[in-house]
Amino acid sequence: QVQLVESGGGLVQAGDSLRLSCVASGGTFSSYAMGWFRQAPGKEREFVARLTRDGFRTFYADSVKGRFTISRDNAKNTMYLQMNSLKPEDTAVYYCAADKSDSLVGIYVEAYDYWGQGTQVTISS
Repeated sequence: QVQLVESGGGLVQAGDSLRLSCVASGGTFSSYAMGWFRQAPGKEREFVARLTRDGFRTFYADSVKGRFTISRDNAKNTMYLQMNSLKPEDTAVYYCAADKSDSLVGIYVEAYDYWGQGTQVTISS
């Protein structure tokens, strides 16, 4: 069974930066497309960023484009989300996810097969 573990969340002020990581085990990391989602209290889980399994193609939600960067290191079985210029509206639990099929609809929750437990990101004003 594939296990994903997020880390790197915390409490920071608006304008600061955080770097999230997601370590995978129990599967072949290099065969998965990977994504980041976030969920605020009372809201639906929403797409943040996606990276294809070859690491060469990225997709971002409009709300984070230009501020967040997704990347992966297959040798370390790890995916990252660099978050800069953070805003209070970025506050949420952030989840990493793996798509074993490299779906053409990778901005949707239903495209992903494995999920981590999430890490809390809180941005104060």
